[in-house]
Amino acid sequence: MEIRKDPFTGEYILVSPHRLKRPWQPEGACPFCPGAPETGRGWDVLILPNRYPVVTENPPEPTAEDLYEVIPARGSSLVVVETPQHDVDDLSDLPLGQIKKILTAVAEAQRKAEKEGNAAYFLFFRNKGKEIGVSLTHPHSQIYILPVVPPRVRAELQASYEWYVKHGSCLHCRIVEKEEKRLVFQNRNWKAFVPFYAKWPHEVHIYPKRHRSLLTELTDEEVADLAEALKITLCALKQVAGIPMPYIMVLHQAPLPRPTQYYHLHFEIYGMYRPDGKLKHAAGAELGASLFTLDTTPEETAARIKAALQKCLKHSAD
Repeated sequence: MEIRKDPFTGEYILVSPHRLKRPWQPEGACPFCPGAPETGRGWDVLILPNRYPVVTENPPEPTAEDLYEVIPARGSSLVVVETPQHDVDDLSDLPLGQIKKILTAVAEAQRKAEKEGNAAYFLFFRNKGKEIGVSLTHPHSQIYILPVVPPRVRAELQASYEWYVKHGSCLHCRIVEKEEKRLVFQNRNWKAFVPFYAKWPHEVHIYPKRHRSLLTELTDEEVADLAEALKITLCALKQVAGIPMPYIMVLHQAPLPRPTQYYHLHFEIYGMYRPDGKLKHAAGAELGASLFTLDTTPEETAARIKAALQKCLKHSAD
C-alpha cells in the first residue's frame, strides 16, 4: 500500500492490491445491517473503518525508486453507513432529517481530522449503482482522509487563486450569483445547476450561496437546506432517464484545516446515463486525452432535469 505520483501530470495513484479481496455484491448477511459484527444496534448513522482501505494510520514504508516519487499511504479510509435500512434504493429516498444526520456525522468526522492537524484533504464521496462498480448495495458513502490534495481539486484551487489575484473576488461566488440559465433547483442557501462546462451526461453541481470553503463552516440551517437540495436533485436524476440513474457524487472543498477566500466548496454529481438511457463510457478521448465528449448540451440537460424535478417537488408537497 503506497501512493505513487505521475511525474508528468502530477496525478496520484493509490496502490492498494489488497482491495482485490473485497466481496463483490455478496449474497447472504450484509456487513452494514444492524446486528452485524461491526455495526451492533441502536444507531441511525454509523461511520466505520473501511476493511479494505486505500490509506491507513500505520502504512508500510514505501520502497524508494529512482526517478519516481512515492508517498506513504497515511490517512484514514472510512465508510458512512447512511441508514439501518437495507432496502433503500437511494439517498433521495431517505427523509430529510436522516440526510441531515448523515451530513452532520460527516462534518463531525472532518472536524476531528481538522483538530488532529496531520491530514491534507478530506474527501467525501458517494457511488450509486452496480453499473459503476458499487460492491455493496446497503446505502453508504465513503471518506478518504488523505496526505495529499487531489490533483483535480489542486487544479481548481490554482485557477481560483489566479482569478482572485486578478479580480479581487471569488470566481465560484460569481458563478453562483450569475448562474440562472442552467439552474435546476434552489432554496434559501443552495443552488443546483448544470455547469456550462459539464463533462458527464447528467452532471449537476450544488453550491452554497454564501462563501463557504469547508464543510465544517456550514451553519445548522445551511446543513438542513443542503439535505433538501441533495434529496430533490438526486430524486430528479432518478426520474430523468426513466430508470434509476447510476451516479458519482463528490464533495470538493478547500484543503485542511483552514478556509480560503478564493475557493468555494461544492458538490459535483455525475449522472452516468445518457438521455437515451444508455451508460456513458469514458473511452479514448476522455481517458487518453482528457477531452470529454457530450452527446447533448448542458442547457438541454438542465431543462430535462428541471422537468423531472417538478415531479419530486409535487411528491414532497403531497
